[in-house]
Amino acid sequence: MIGSDEYEVETLLTTITEGYDRISMHGVRTCLLERQAVSLGLKILKVFVPKECTNEMYESRMRAAVEALLSMGVSGMAFGDIFLEEVRRYRERSLSGTGIEPIFPLWKEDTAELAHRFVDLGFKAIVTCLDSEALDKSFVGRELDHRFLSDLPPSVDPCGENGEFHTYVYYGPMFQRRVLFDTGETVFRNKRFYFTDLLPRDTT
Repeated sequence: MIGSDEYEVETLLTTITEGYDRISMHGVRTCLLERQAVSLGLKILKVFVPKECTNEMYESRMRAAVEALLSMGVSGMAFGDIFLEEVRRYRERSLSGTGIEPIFPLWKEDTAELAHRFVDLGFKAIVTCLDSEALDKSFVGRELDHRFLSDLPPSVDPCGENGEFHTYVYYGPMFQRRVLFDTGETVFRNKRFYFTDLLPRDTT
């Protein structure tokens, strides 16, 4: 099981959009999420949210997820937030008094150094979604590598911390094997976001 000297990872937690069977915002098919978890040797707690999800709906589903985590003996929840103060405060407020400690292992890291270190460590990721108000369509469907990072305009955070882009990680040091897929079509949705579909490759 993945862990560190201080923490042991019990499960992944991911929101899935109902009716689409895909990871919310990333647009990645649930079956690829499942193959990712298998390669990591981890379970997944899936939180299903409706397409038109209000804050109240989201918070209700997350409260149920917290109850499930507590029943599993989980005492902390790690987030990948790096510098968005408002987002951190929201997570801290949401978990206050629940018995779950919010953990921010990447907080205040230099995002350029962090992104390049991610690549240097051998992680492999592909851009599955981007905000057209921040990046040109040509960036979606690309590998997150040193060339990608060097091509980013100065206004875009190298880790996509402001929501400029989202990725799917398909290999890395803690993966038992690479998750195989083919790149499908790229579509434009909600008058703003480009999504590149990832098609699971038959491994049988």
